[in-house]
Amino acid sequence: MKKISCLYLFGLLLQSSLFSQSPTQTFTGADNLKYIDPTIGNIGQLLEPTRPTVQIPNQVIRMYPMRKDYLDDQISSFPLTIVSHRLGEVFSIKPSIGVPFVDQWRQRMPYDHNLEITRPWYYSTYLLNDEITVEFTPGKKTGFYRFSFPKNTPGNLLFTNYNNGESTWKFIAGNEIEGVETYHDDIKVYVYGVFNSKGTTGIVDNGQLKNGTDVSGKFAKAYISFPAGINAVELKYAISFVSAEQARKNFDREIKGKDFSAVKKNAEKAWASIASQIQVEGGTEAQKRSFYTALYRTHERMVDISEDSFYYSGYNKQINKDPRPFYVDDWSWDTYLALHPLRMILHPAQEEDMLQSYVRMYKQSGWMPTFPVLFGDHACMNGFHSSVIFLDAYRKGLKNYDIQTAFEGIKKNATDATLLPWRNGPKTILDDYYHTNGYYPALAPGVKDTVAEVHPFESRQAVAVTLGASYDDWAAAQLAKELGKNDDYVQFSKRGFNYKTLWNNDRKFFLPKDDKGEWINIDPKFDGGPGGRDYYDENNGWTYMWQVQEDIPGLINLMGGAKSFEARLDQLFREDLGRSKHDFWYKFPDATGLVGQYSMGNEPSFHIPYLYNYAGAPWKTQNAVRQLLDLWFKDNVFGIPGDEDGGGMTAFVVFSSMGFYPVTPGIPVYTIGSPVFSKVTIRLDNGKQFKLIANNCSVVNKYIQRATMNGKELTTPWFTHEQLINGGTLVLEMGPKPNKQWGATTNASTITAALNNK
Repeated sequence: MKKISCLYLFGLLLQSSLFSQSPTQTFTGADNLKYIDPTIGNIGQLLEPTRPTVQIPNQVIRMYPMRKDYLDDQISSFPLTIVSHRLGEVFSIKPSIGVPFVDQWRQRMPYDHNLEITRPWYYSTYLLNDEITVEFTPGKKTGFYRFSFPKNTPGNLLFTNYNNGESTWKFIAGNEIEGVETYHDDIKVYVYGVFNSKGTTGIVDNGQLKNGTDVSGKFAKAYISFPAGINAVELKYAISFVSAEQARKNFDREIKGKDFSAVKKNAEKAWASIASQIQVEGGTEAQKRSFYTALYRTHERMVDISEDSFYYSGYNKQINKDPRPFYVDDWSWDTYLALHPLRMILHPAQEEDMLQSYVRMYKQSGWMPTFPVLFGDHACMNGFHSSVIFLDAYRKGLKNYDIQTAFEGIKKNATDATLLPWRNGPKTILDDYYHTNGYYPALAPGVKDTVAEVHPFESRQAVAVTLGASYDDWAAAQLAKELGKNDDYVQFSKRGFNYKTLWNNDRKFFLPKDDKGEWINIDPKFDGGPGGRDYYDENNGWTYMWQVQEDIPGLINLMGGAKSFEARLDQLFREDLGRSKHDFWYKFPDATGLVGQYSMGNEPSFHIPYLYNYAGAPWKTQNAVRQLLDLWFKDNVFGIPGDEDGGGMTAFVVFSSMGFYPVTPGIPVYTIGSPVFSKVTIRLDNGKQFKLIANNCSVVNKYIQRATMNGKELTTPWFTHEQLINGGTLVLEMGPKPNKQWGATTNASTITAALNNK
């Protein structure tokens, strides 16, 4: 029998009596839109809040008012678009009344939350001082602002820029505007817009207002004034990353001749289509609000920047032509865990376009990207998780991209690139050490780093880098096997077990070693500098104890078997901080949403509550997932426990609320949790539907009593991607007390033993 991953074969044991079904229900999605509230999570516990982003799903134009967070009662300006998730905006606009003066560009605008409307397709606010109503609705490459000024009062629109580069503004015929802003040092962004009325134009020159039609320079400022009596001033505009001419083409194609209501209706329709893909029944109103808002969040990025088959690429600094969409703005450290797997279910063709975009980035730059944004690969976090994403997609049947070139890039990253956090480029002496010895060498506390390439703040993150690279190398090996590349499979398979080199069996943690192979004596709960970055990354050793998704049976063996593994999981959720929250969070501000040492507010923790399923205690997974959803994902402004990262965290909410989760991307199997809804229906791209029915499900009835898949008894707490996309039906009988026998006899160890005996 061909040797393949034990966990991959979990799925093969489940593939029985698959059947297809035709859709019997029509989803409109309109009713579900009422549950989407972009203000959920707008106040961050310690770090970044969510933003009330207004956009069409996965499209370029993204807008939210410029303010610190929901607590800020003043708006600084409104952008014409957000270029990248938390990485900048372009083209500032703000309204004012009366005779304009220079200080107006700096003045902030008080508003009232109760007079603010925030929907994914529409935004409105009332500016208290000047009594101006601001409205906005998005297109794909276009936007539409409407400013309603007080009666009998002249109104102005003030324009400037957000980035410290050359910019220009030019008015044409009193009712058109062109602009160029330089983003990230060298990227030209173009705008073309049309006002519904003609106005008087002016500029700021050497700190003085002057009549004029065009201005250039850094933070160039221009304005247009409208006489009293024009109560509603509208600005329709288009953005381009290609050229000024292309901006006009985008305008003509998408928004010319359309009124505000038509653009708004089209945007609302786009979100109704998204909301219609997953229909839920049961659950509380709060759970529906959290769920559908999370679903909205998962469509903020990546974004399609193609314009009539042209696109600007930060990877070769050129305008390129390709009829296939080109997507940017992805942070794979955050998104490979759940967001990419979710998209593989909901939008497989779009995911294939995104993966082909990764391939083009590699061909243009020479490296497979990790955080691909508009200006190129943003060196951030650690790991090359594109290997995991490609493997996951390939095994789930998504193959409409150049997989051979993708593997070429994955291999090059794995052999020739540095693993250092927050660094791009060729390997260093530390990487050579890793390739030879199987772990990244660490330094003892207080020892100054002499390797020049190490980031001065992010440090080596030696344990986190080793564990992440092991997963990536495992994925590279599995993909090599799928492609028939045996030599590569052998090479990377060995490296896929490198995680074992840092397991300290006496202390039962992954701990750092120095370059002589000696253990470095640390407190894994607290040592390692800010965020534990000398050894871990944003989290401590209790979190990184579980970072072996690719070989859960191997991790169970390291811990001494399933019972010890289960006990260690129990202790994770019970372990005291050992110090005040103030002291702990001063050092680990990313480790929010705490339950014991478990951090719900950071991505490496997502899969951990599901690991009970692999230790013969699925009822503990059911309890933990429900508790975490209920504690940390409320339907209010505090409703996200950590940095949401553009869909990275809310994808966890979507999956977990539905009742299953992809613990190991790269293995097409979903492990079962505890759905918060009595029925979930996913409308699939292939015209079929996957249904999960949880009879008697409620806030109290969270434990699975028994289960069937496609009418046959299911005794294992997982099912396959094939069963899902073939339109399977999973039925769970729920109750108020745990059935400790369900799923308990078929754990990771017994499955492995059964497979070895076949």
